[in-house]
Amino acid sequence: MIDSEKFWDKSAAKYIKSPVKDEATYQKKLAITREYLRADSTVLEFGCGSGATAIFHAPYVEHVVATDISGKMIEAAERKANEAGVKNIDFRQGTLDNLKPQNQRFDAVLGLNVLHLLEDVDGAIANVHQLLKEDGVFISSTSLIAEINFAFRWLISGMQLLGFAPHVSRFTKSQLISKLLKTGFTIEREWQTSHESVFIVAKKSS
Repeated sequence: MIDSEKFWDKSAAKYIKSPVKDEATYQKKLAITREYLRADSTVLEFGCGSGATAIFHAPYVEHVVATDISGKMIEAAERKANEAGVKNIDFRQGTLDNLKPQNQRFDAVLGLNVLHLLEDVDGAIANVHQLLKEDGVFISSTSLIAEINFAFRWLISGMQLLGFAPHVSRFTKSQLISKLLKTGFTIEREWQTSHESVFIVAKKSS
């Protein structure tokens, strides 16, 4: 099995240089997310990658905690934040499992392009639910691996065997929504950005 930390450390330089595939969709996701943030909001982003999204939202909230399993990604994110003069982001290397802040709850948790990369999706959603304040929101953008072309799914499996692709969890949109509802979320907003990807705003019910 591929070591996720080593895989993403090795892939970090290429990932950071890669342009956003669909800039218009990315900007719309940022705009939707902004609708749920306030000046006094505390935000957690897990799987923050190069930190671009955390840095974008930071000026509009009180504080951001941004985590990633890759130390190389975190190093790059810290450099970007320093260059941008952003001071209210706490970048940490780690995962949801080992970075649970004690007695800290967030107004919003962001998990963008990361849920499908986790082995325990149900556990991650449960952790997010615990980390949110009442009426807090979980904003996610997720690849629906179970709904992509069979040939691409076969290709992913082959690349994984060769060590060229990380673990991916396979689920449909309905299965993902079911996981969220079962954990205690209500769906505030759902936008299927393509056949293989869905953007969801889920609220922790009171």
